[in-house]
Amino acid sequence: MKKEEKKEYVNKKGLRLDGRKVDETRPIKITAGVLKNAKGSCYLEWGINKVLVSVQGPREVLPKHMANPLKAIVKFTYRMAAFSVPDRKNPRPGRRDIEISKVCGEALEKAILLEKYPNTQIEVWAQVLDSNAGSRVAVLTAASVALADAGIPMKDLVTAVAVGRADGKIIVDLNKEEEDAPDAVDMPIAMMTNSQEIVLLQMDGLFSKKEWEEAYEMSLKALEDVKKHQINALKQQFKEPIETKTTEKKEDNQVFSKSLSKNSPSDETKKEKHSSEKKVVKTEEKEIKSEVQ
Repeated sequence: MKKEEKKEYVNKKGLRLDGRKVDETRPIKITAGVLKNAKGSCYLEWGINKVLVSVQGPREVLPKHMANPLKAIVKFTYRMAAFSVPDRKNPRPGRRDIEISKVCGEALEKAILLEKYPNTQIEVWAQVLDSNAGSRVAVLTAASVALADAGIPMKDLVTAVAVGRADGKIIVDLNKEEEDAPDAVDMPIAMMTNSQEIVLLQMDGLFSKKEWEEAYEMSLKALEDVKKHQINALKQQFKEPIETKTTEKKEDNQVFSKSLSKNSPSDETKKEKHSSEKKVVKTEEKEIKSEVQ
């Protein structure tokens, strides 16, 4: 029997199986404000991952006894569509869905200024439409943009990325094939990059101290790159309405000026009115003179 060829996760040129460098993320595309009926929303594509997040609230807490008189509570719901993975997923929430919902909600709570909205709840719904490793960091990154789109005040955007190991090499943003490597380690990390405050850190596997330091340094660079996509998405979202409003205002002014010109008498009309008034005055003067004579 032939021996199976050992898979080379990072070749001699420093390229991975999909052609990326060790410190390179998969292509990222973020669009804010995609749902009209949600207060805030975000659609994110991260490699094969496709995620849709909506935000509602702050709104009344139900049941009421769950309300906190000092601050708002965050209700985060993570779900994977049945068609998001090769084998049909049970639509009922499993242990993984519940765990990701909990840790993502807790991560966002550290960034949101909850004390501004006591006795209320902020609802975040995250739906994974297509998945290929790294869905929790994709969801958390999209949720932060959706919250900003909803106008929820935050200390900073929460940005997330996964760093790990495959075939002894530290790499950024593992795909499914790399996650399945024999010595694989997967470490999702989420941070408010302005203060470098870590709001989520999980690890599946073990790092040496040297590997941890290398992974952390690589994550900082990757997080900055991901945050640029978040900021650009929000800039695009809030740029277009301003331009539209300006155009609408100009059109309204034009319509208003036209209506004024229609309603206001023209110069010729004014002249005709003035001459007719003069004729009436002259006629009245003649009548008075004839009566006197």
